[in-house]
Amino acid sequence: MTELLKISLPDGSVREMEPGSTPYDVAAAIGPGLAKAAIAARVDGEVRDIGRPFDGDAELALITARDEADALELARHDFAHVLAEAVQALYPGTQITFGPATDDGFYYDVKAPDSREPFSSEDLPAIEEKMREIIRADKPLVREVWSRADLIAKWEAEGEVFKAEWAQELPENEDLTVYWSGEPGSEGAWLDMCRGPHLASTGKLDPDAFKLMRVAGAYWRGDQRNPQLTRIYGTGWLNKKQLKQHLHNLEEAAKRDHRKLGKEMDLFHLQEEAHGSVFWHPKGYMIWRELEAYMRRKMDAAGYQEIKTPQVMDVRQWEQSGHWGKYAENMFAVPDIVPEVDEGGDAVSAAPAVADDARWMAIKPMNCPAHVLVFKQGITSYKDLPIRLGEMGCCHRNEPHGALHGLMRVRQFTQDDAHIFCTEAQVVEEVRAFCKLADSVYQDFGFDYHVKLALRPEKRFGSEADWDKAEQELRDAVAEAGMANDEYGWEELPGEGAFYAPKLEWHLTDAIGRTWQVGTIQGDRVLPDRLDATYIGEDGGRHRPVMLHRAIFGSYERFIGILIEHFAGRLPVWLAPTQVVVATITSDADEYGQKVADKLATAGIRVETDFRNEKINYKVREHSLAKVPHMMVVGMREAEEGTVAMRTLGEKQQQVLSLEDALAQVSAEATPPDLRGTEDSAAA
Repeated sequence: MTELLKISLPDGSVREMEPGSTPYDVAAAIGPGLAKAAIAARVDGEVRDIGRPFDGDAELALITARDEADALELARHDFAHVLAEAVQALYPGTQITFGPATDDGFYYDVKAPDSREPFSSEDLPAIEEKMREIIRADKPLVREVWSRADLIAKWEAEGEVFKAEWAQELPENEDLTVYWSGEPGSEGAWLDMCRGPHLASTGKLDPDAFKLMRVAGAYWRGDQRNPQLTRIYGTGWLNKKQLKQHLHNLEEAAKRDHRKLGKEMDLFHLQEEAHGSVFWHPKGYMIWRELEAYMRRKMDAAGYQEIKTPQVMDVRQWEQSGHWGKYAENMFAVPDIVPEVDEGGDAVSAAPAVADDARWMAIKPMNCPAHVLVFKQGITSYKDLPIRLGEMGCCHRNEPHGALHGLMRVRQFTQDDAHIFCTEAQVVEEVRAFCKLADSVYQDFGFDYHVKLALRPEKRFGSEADWDKAEQELRDAVAEAGMANDEYGWEELPGEGAFYAPKLEWHLTDAIGRTWQVGTIQGDRVLPDRLDATYIGEDGGRHRPVMLHRAIFGSYERFIGILIEHFAGRLPVWLAPTQVVVATITSDADEYGQKVADKLATAGIRVETDFRNEKINYKVREHSLAKVPHMMVVGMREAEEGTVAMRTLGEKQQQVLSLEDALAQVSAEATPPDLRGTEDSAAA
């Protein structure tokens, strides 16, 4: 008698099934509704095809469309394969490479036949229509295991040189799996090499839930020395409603693009002469100054001492800290030499000669090693701890040109950086206090956020015992802060920590639902050891401090970019570079308009005047485009009555207020959020 398989379900029940049974068979045994809804299965923790037989006794969790993260991953993977099939059906001779799912869709890298130009956006409508045809055909997706030799022979025979190369390099003991779209070997069936999993058939996809978005150039295996391919990007969802919402969000994101708004608001620009470094204009730098002053007040109140450390340090320092071994390719290094000049003081050559024995200096990509060096000056007692050292530290990282993106990804950036040196007994309290500090900052800007714990990566420094301790300290601190729960999106992320420490991450949600990882705190025992940082303990002996790396904004550049997009340029009045424009209707009111502006300026309001000989509606449109929060429009009537007609950005109706009332309203809005309670108390 054949022994039955024992399949354990999430509710604790166990189903006995015949050998060769599949997750679909279990779903059907439970009920026809579940059999129809189940699209894949998690077998012993691994997502698998719904029709793949069990290997033996197993734990089973069936996946339906309600398991949205898994369902989307499967659907997007399938859309990618359907894309590749459609391209090869339309354009015989096309070679295919890889096609993964992405955060909001999928892509596939392909090489057009030699008989035609690379694919362009003009090809996308025809490819989309072919994809819908394949989906509506409801072709079964069938998994098979092939021998290495057979698969390589097939790819080579069909001229698929990229697939053949990849198959040759996979581990010899690894099963090479393929998926057929259509019954294996039948007419019109299409095959691709893939680990899976996939849905049961192409018909499980919604033909109206995807859209091809764009094409871009890509190199085979990401190496510019290899052949150039065409990457076709698409977005894919579970249904048409989700796709429609995503496309709407993309339209909204385009309107909020900080690069577009930065130009309209005259905040900053970037240019080739300084790749990845920002040219801040006066109005943009005013936002920076307000943020910096705000953060400085918050850090002062929390007991941080501000320092300033060098931009350039000897490479040997970075070797000792471990950064040179891990990040050298992302660091800018310069030889410590003096260029040779002639008698007139001109350089002898365009590029100075560098001797083989020249010492090398590196521009800092981060502030932490320098902060350790400050901590090490003099003798520190346990009574002095914790020591909190903060720096608005300018750093440089050698990011690839293609990865740069406005303010969001730059080469030169400034962090609201700080490092806390403390005893082991102080770690949990310091992290808890930081959690509360970060919470107060994000609330001031109106952000919701989630807190996540990034755990030890595969490649790391330090002992397992130290990692165990550091991870648990962060867990305990979040729990004591009352944030280790669903309300704060608490989640642990295996393998996502830094090479020297686990870290807490703050993921902000913006006005259109996007998430941005900004704040972080990391418990580090590695760097103090590598750089020999010590303090004198209560026992008179030397001890290693724990070093907490922390930031709230992350970088000023990126945080400003996030704010611009979150508020669609309509920054809170306290952050707006120009808070009020006083505009006159006729030149007869210019004198009164100047009086209004002077009074606002005396009260500390950032004010501009617009006394041009232009129609008032033209002025209103222009300053609305520049996202000025308030306009005070004055004519002779307002001059006679001592009033202003105040127009607030985004509101249809204007208010006619006395100058004193208008000044009070704007002054209240222009007060930074951390000072509002203080000013109210002072007034009382």
